[in-house]
Amino acid sequence: MILFLIVLNALAFVIEAAGPTSLIDRFALWPLRPATADAPVFQLWQLLTYSVLHANLAHLVFNMLGLFMFGSEVERALGASRTLKLYVASVVCGGIAQVLTALTPAGDAHPAIGASAGVFGILVAYALIFPKRRVVLLFPPIPMPAWLFATGYALVELLLGVSRDAPGVAHFAHLGGMAGAVLLISYWSRKPRHDAVE
Repeated sequence: MILFLIVLNALAFVIEAAGPTSLIDRFALWPLRPATADAPVFQLWQLLTYSVLHANLAHLVFNMLGLFMFGSEVERALGASRTLKLYVASVVCGGIAQVLTALTPAGDAHPAIGASAGVFGILVAYALIFPKRRVVLLFPPIPMPAWLFATGYALVELLLGVSRDAPGVAHFAHLGGMAGAVLLISYWSRKPRHDAVE
């Protein structure tokens, strides 16, 4: 499933790079606002489709690297079906968080794109399933347990989102993706599992 998601994002990027700006107009996550001739408007499907669009190759590569690094282990633990459900829940919750924060006076009027909400959801799932597994930061290369890595990332995203020191990044979409994963895994942990074979 993780490989499928990576291929899906890569194919979408190839199509996007071919130049049709209508992809961004129709499938990026636009803020809620009245329809005008100047800008596209929010559509319900954008809560999913924004996640397969990326700003540039580096944006795609970093997201897919994170998805592969953490998603492969999550898929082994949860199975393909639950991994997909987790990813989609994270993407949708991230999209909802982004749309809601865009309604605030300091909200971002630009469309959101990228798989980051799904990747952050997978990261949280990894930290919940393997809390003591060692993770090493890239810059600087400091090893730490997965739970601390995910918690630290969440705090940094919250700080950057509130302070607006890193504009142009959908920090609250990232946090929404993390929240979606926590809620779904909490729900699964309270519910007997009937889909062991996936």
